[in-house]
Amino acid sequence: MSTYIIAGLGNPGPTYQWTRHNAGFLFLDRLAHLENISISKKSFSALSGELNFAGHRLILLKPQTFMNLSGNSVMPALQFYKAPLANLLVVHDELDLPFGMIRFKVGGGHGGHNGLRSIIENLGKGDFTRLRIGIGKAPHGDTTGHVLGKIPPDQMELLPRILDGGWEMLEMMLTEGLPKSMSLFNNKNYLEG
Repeated sequence: MSTYIIAGLGNPGPTYQWTRHNAGFLFLDRLAHLENISISKKSFSALSGELNFAGHRLILLKPQTFMNLSGNSVMPALQFYKAPLANLLVVHDELDLPFGMIRFKVGGGHGGHNGLRSIIENLGKGDFTRLRIGIGKAPHGDTTGHVLGKIPPDQMELLPRILDGGWEMLEMMLTEGLPKSMSLFNNKNYLEG
């Protein structure tokens, strides 16, 4: 049974709970809800939970270090479970994708995302898979305000459908491989049903 670390990025605490920057946390919360599991064990400066799916052991990790230090949580978890870098999936918010889109990406830089920057600095490289949840660009150029802003009610209503789509993508990745999942889902917009 291979072990995957699924690290959803976000900031801890009620202030940040429903912000765009917490898309990674919201994804894992949705997954936990759908699979009826808890992400509440304290380890690796994170809250973690575990799910067995299709012969894989998934370690669900919500770093509690604050976004800028996410790597301080992800790195020890990888080392503890002796998981190869290919089995790390980082779920995060993505400004360069419109709201309603989720896309897999393998490798690359951090694109200004502080959580990714911290993980890349800790690992010494960026050769891991990301599940990028689109939050769209800031309408008036205030990126920080946009990223840390609360998800508006009209988008909150659609969020479960989008996050469910992300879980569907992940399921296919685990059962039929990343290339197939990417070719089927990477251009899908979940707002179009």
